[in-house]
Amino acid sequence: MYEASFTGFLRTILIIALIYYGLKVIGRMFFPVLFKKMMKNVEKKVKEQQGYQQPQDNTKVGETVIEKKPKPTKESNRSVGEYVDYEEVDE
Repeated sequence: MYEASFTGFLRTILIIALIYYGLKVIGRMFFPVLFKKMMKNVEKKVKEQQGYQQPQDNTKVGETVIEKKPKPTKESNRSVGEYVDYEEVDE
């Protein structure tokens, strides 16, 4: 039968703390690399889904181009009915 000793308890706590801080340091080194790789994969998939094509117009880099939508022609339909003015009723 085993007996618990104070030195064994401290040794276990020390090992747990070393593993925790070791994983923390390793995580700080490798997480950014893994995150960048994951983001590149996601970006690649999005571009494939959208059928990404490079724009081939003659615009320079940094030039702003504003394209306006054509204004729709407004056709009024006067046969809808007549306008009726209303008044609020106080109770």
